[in-house]
Amino acid sequence: MAKRNALGRGLGALIDDAGQEHIVTADAVNEIDINRIEANPFQPRSIFKEEALEELAKSIKELGIIQPITVRKVDDRKFQLISGERRLRAAQLAGLNKIPAFIRFADDQGMLEMALVENIQREDLDAIEIAISYQRLIEECKLTQESMSERVGKKRSTVSNYLRLLKLPAEIQLGIRDKQITMGHARALVNIDNEKTQLKFYYKIIDEELSVRKTEDIIRDINTPKTNNSKEKVRLPEEYDQLQKHLSEHFKSNIDFKRNNKGSGKIVIPFKSDEDLERIMGIIDKMK
Repeated sequence: MAKRNALGRGLGALIDDAGQEHIVTADAVNEIDINRIEANPFQPRSIFKEEALEELAKSIKELGIIQPITVRKVDDRKFQLISGERRLRAAQLAGLNKIPAFIRFADDQGMLEMALVENIQREDLDAIEIAISYQRLIEECKLTQESMSERVGKKRSTVSNYLRLLKLPAEIQLGIRDKQITMGHARALVNIDNEKTQLKFYYKIIDEELSVRKTEDIIRDINTPKTNNSKEKVRLPEEYDQLQKHLSEHFKSNIDFKRNNKGSGKIVIPFKSDEDLERIMGIIDKMK
């Protein structure tokens, strides 16, 4: 039973003299007074579901904090949260006075970068939250797509695909966050240039419950250039038809007449081989 009580106290039970506060190196776990931790002004996450927080708080009451939060030291009495706001909020709901934390030393830009990268690694992020975090790393931390892909451990093409989602209309971005459509659907919609058409197909996906494959096929079809084969040929006058038939019989070849609306055109005499061409030239010589 004593073993279970130790687990219930969380990581504090595994740290010597947990009742005393230790400020040590960045790689060590420290027990910090929750009231001395300020919110992260660079927090990338804006939505925290109350039900999920309450479930986590219940787990913390039972098992303690399993994964320490990360903070930076502001002064001798204050710390600023870098990552782990959900754990911090749940710990406060659970009534904890202290929380295990890693201490980092970083300036504002370094803190923002750490917060964003840590945020991207979470599994419960939606595609738009990830895309916004990537965009902030580029704009606010002055990272290129290549250097950022190395930091977050993602392929550059993956980063690029997420960033393209931010070009979609706000209504579709909200649909991605609300899980109305998937990342696959969204990537297909990005390939449509017109915003009204994007919205049209966005609602079509929802209304008809289209699969990603079906959506890709439809959008590929509308983006495929139509050939000119569908153009109607100019109708030849009846006398041209008669002349075409007469010449075809005379040359024993399928003579083709081409004529535009202005009356100009050409007569095409096809041949199958050099010998056939000589035969046709012989007929023309006789006509002379």
